[in-house]
Amino acid sequence: MSVNHTVLYTAKTFTTGGREGHARSDDNRLDLAMSLPGSDGTGTNPEQLFAAGWSACFIGAMGRAAQERGIRLPADAAVNAEISLNNSPEEGFFLSGRLQVNLPGLDLALAQAIADRAHHICPYSKATRGNLQAVITAV
Repeated sequence: MSVNHTVLYTAKTFTTGGREGHARSDDNRLDLAMSLPGSDGTGTNPEQLFAAGWSACFIGAMGRAAQERGIRLPADAAVNAEISLNNSPEEGFFLSGRLQVNLPGLDLALAQAIADRAHHICPYSKATRGNLQAVITAV
């Protein structure tokens, strides 16, 4: 991490009970139950939260990538995010991710170029690079 940087925002949460617990942010805007993936529980799980956060951040990064090309990101830009919890005898538990980018009105090649650039500048993509197998596809 760069020594010369500006902190723009720090998210703060308090979680109890792990995957079957409860999570709350310090400003109470996030206040939710947690449930195991695939269970009958009524709460969300870390993989869903990660998918929502990464896709939201990725749309912002695509806006920046489009701006670099002198174009506006379509107002109805969308990302379908999938985060998979995997397990293997060699690696144990690990995550993989897929983002399907929809940029209505843009040529598919241009949409893919914007998605590729966004993957290089998105903070979530940077945080996971080399640690999470990610597939980014314009559809």
